[in-house]
Amino acid sequence: MSMIKVQDLTFSYPGSFDNIFEGVNFQIDTDWKLGFIGRNGRGKTTFFNLLLGNYEYSGKILASVEFNYFPYPVADKNKFTHEILEEICPQAEDWEFLREISYLNVD
Repeated sequence: MSMIKVQDLTFSYPGSFDNIFEGVNFQIDTDWKLGFIGRNGRGKTTFFNLLLGNYEYSGKILASVEFNYFPYPVADKNKFTHEILEEICPQAEDWEFLREISYLNVD
């Protein structure tokens, strides 16, 4: 179990007079299965970019886990899917890829 802890998070885009987040505090257990939902333009992607360290902000985001963006950008679109998966996750076994694909009902 790990925690993602957000303390007094405040963020606005450069040149904006309005904060996207102001004084936000919460903590999330990484064992929880959660999703951020909301209308377009309410800060879901912005928050994820803050987790990734793509923007400067005030306050603290504390986490002992790594964040990744999905879907991953594919540099060479001429490669086969299994080649791309092996590059993204070289330690995974073929059976793990097949299991995940079966969950998606994809052939």
